[in-house]
Amino acid sequence: MSVVGFDFGNETGVVAVARQRGIDVVLNDESKRETPSIVCFGEKQRFLGTAGAASSMMNPKNTISQIKRLIGRQFSDPELQRDLKALPFSVTEGPDGYPLIHARYLGEMRTFTPTQVLGMVFSDLKTIAEKNLNAVVVDCCIGIPIYFTDLQRRAVMDAATIAGLHPLHLIHETTATALAYGIYKTDLPENDQLNVAFVDVGHASLQVCIAGFKKGQLKILAHSFDRNLGGRDFDEALFQHFAAKFKEEYKIDVFQNARACIRLRAACEKLKKVLSANPEAPLNIECLMDEKDVRGFIKRDEFEQISIPILERVKKPLEKALAEAGLTTEDIHSVEVVGSSSRVPAIMRILTEFFGKEPRRTMNASECVAKGSALQCAILSPTFKVREFKVNESFPFSIALSWKGPAPDAQNGASENHQSTIVFPKGNPIPSVKALTFYRSGTFTIDVQYADVSELQEPAKISTYTIGPFQSTKGERDKLKVKVRLSLHGIVSVESATLLEEEEVEVPVVKETAKEPAKMETDEASADAAPPTTSETDVNMQDAKGSDSGAENGVPESGDKPVQMETDAKVEAPKKKVKKTSVTVTEIVYGAMAAADVQKAVEKEFEMALQDRVMEETKDKKNAVESYVYDMRNKLSDKYQEFVTDSEREQFIAKLQEVEDWLYEDGEDETKGVYIAKLEELKKQGDPIEQRYKESTERGPIIDQFIYCINSYREAAMSSDPKFDHIDLAEKQKVLNECVESEAWFREKKQQQDALPKYANPVLLSADVRKKAEALDRVCRPIMTKPKPATPETPSPQGGEQQPQGAESPNATEGASAGSEVPPAAEPMETDKSETLPRAS
Repeated sequence: MSVVGFDFGNETGVVAVARQRGIDVVLNDESKRETPSIVCFGEKQRFLGTAGAASSMMNPKNTISQIKRLIGRQFSDPELQRDLKALPFSVTEGPDGYPLIHARYLGEMRTFTPTQVLGMVFSDLKTIAEKNLNAVVVDCCIGIPIYFTDLQRRAVMDAATIAGLHPLHLIHETTATALAYGIYKTDLPENDQLNVAFVDVGHASLQVCIAGFKKGQLKILAHSFDRNLGGRDFDEALFQHFAAKFKEEYKIDVFQNARACIRLRAACEKLKKVLSANPEAPLNIECLMDEKDVRGFIKRDEFEQISIPILERVKKPLEKALAEAGLTTEDIHSVEVVGSSSRVPAIMRILTEFFGKEPRRTMNASECVAKGSALQCAILSPTFKVREFKVNESFPFSIALSWKGPAPDAQNGASENHQSTIVFPKGNPIPSVKALTFYRSGTFTIDVQYADVSELQEPAKISTYTIGPFQSTKGERDKLKVKVRLSLHGIVSVESATLLEEEEVEVPVVKETAKEPAKMETDEASADAAPPTTSETDVNMQDAKGSDSGAENGVPESGDKPVQMETDAKVEAPKKKVKKTSVTVTEIVYGAMAAADVQKAVEKEFEMALQDRVMEETKDKKNAVESYVYDMRNKLSDKYQEFVTDSEREQFIAKLQEVEDWLYEDGEDETKGVYIAKLEELKKQGDPIEQRYKESTERGPIIDQFIYCINSYREAAMSSDPKFDHIDLAEKQKVLNECVESEAWFREKKQQQDALPKYANPVLLSADVRKKAEALDRVCRPIMTKPKPATPETPSPQGGEQQPQGAESPNATEGASAGSEVPPAAEPMETDKSETLPRAS
């Protein structure tokens, strides 16, 4: 499986992968570690990531950026409306009240949901990972902000599905940072808790997390955030400052020109970075608009002065996180600052004053989230063995369930019709499962909602679940057990509903079986209780006969019960058996994509990716034609000059010029097949010339090798060396005949070739010479390397003569000690250097 971590930022994304030696951040096509989170729609294809950023200036209205701010938000959201004012592309309200993005693609206006566009961003990050790993990437972990709502988390999951990814865990960005920090710390205390504050100042938001570390584990103590305080706010302050200044000095209004706005914002972002390291910085933009060059200058003090409204908001999340964790600044061991916008000196100064200690930068500010996500993926993966490290995550919001009874219940009092209970309080561990007991006589609904929306400014209601229909056998209210899950991704859902019916069975109950029904419940509950915490709440107390408050692992209450009988009773009593029936649960998530719509988006993404791939291949073929024209034209006047006649050269150059003109006129926009055909047409004229040049340069070394081969075998066959005495004369003669025949063939072809000019097609081809040498070698080598036959000889007392091969001597030990040597059965022929036989290559 793939082990990959993605950090998709508002401005840029980072991809980290796990390898045998650790976690690496991978490079994109431009060898950069950060990839712009941009999708640019063109007339024929999309441009993603770095290609999209390169096209953004020329095509601003069809370039979609800052998509992280759009997903899972209603169009009427005031924050979204503020964001849209600064974005050059068109966004309107869809029929469901959520934004729709408009862009011109393939020559017509198209609409896309923010989730679809985020899927395209994930596709680009996935491609980067796959190119680096040379493998298909599916399993991954994705870092998300702590303030993401249930709907935004679902949108990220849907976007990942559209991109062909399967997230194992949507991990909070601050938790990923804490994991990347703690897992490499070897000096964590065994018992005492080490408290570290992580402050993540990103492009668009500020997140604060306080984590407690012990050896081999971390626990998230508190979360806090300001989702509208980030680096872009400082950029915006500079943008507004210079926009007003240029309007006064140069009489130009950048707000009237989308491209001028983009250029000025980009310049202000660079200016902010310069001011982080220098006390003052200039701003120069050529031809900003109306053919006017603009110049500006600002000091860091002035920059901080115009940024006071932003800087004043930094302390509030810090104070809130400390208060929720129940700690003081003295309890914080260290402060780690990360995030792409954490380098602003004013922010560092505020953090130093607040915590009373200098913030540390031991982590890579831009890559720690991706690395932490990849580490979490490695922990969940069976592929890697990771140091034992437990992550105790907490949920940043309170989740409540509310319900009302069916119409017949109205007579029992209006209070029953609107009830609510907090199922997952703020700080609840992730993941978690809660089991609740309801008493109902028919279908009913449960609403999942936020208990407090003051921080979120979102609609309270998340989803509605309809439980039923189910049939009651007794005609009275039935007991239903409802399981609610807070998943590893921080998504809340009603997982299942079970109808519990007690049936009496006439079976003697003895002492050993008295507790059997309770045991059945315990088994069932423990099966429900997943690794997360599990508890049970009786949410309808009116018909409850009692509740077993000491129940463990969510064991239902056992009230009106002959189950609680005397254990020494010896009389026969009816046994109660619990029958469990699954009840249908129907889900409606407000604002989420339906499963059918997700599948359509997956198919649409596949079509667009195919279109992109076809266009890239078409560009490659067009470039190949253009490259061939320029390359061949230069060679015809240089190294190919002697291998082509004047008339042929002039004709070919004219053809090349014709194709070049066609490329920049009618052939500017053609299909892949047309470019392939055009290249083949040129190669019909060019390949013979290239072949003649190639033969001329390669023929010499191959001929030298062939002549050396003939001479070597001839010398060996005519040699009087004793090592060749065992070879028959007839076989030696055969070798000589082969050498003569090969030499005669070569001389004939060589004479013909020498008589031809270089621009004529050759008759002596390198391939033919190579084949002839191989044929000569096949015939001669077996003859000239034939081993000497083993001849039986009687060993002399001095041991100078050889023992016959295979014969056993009574004095074998002495023979061996006397230095006798048995030649191998297939000893290779030994020749001196001058007689070494070559192998035909």
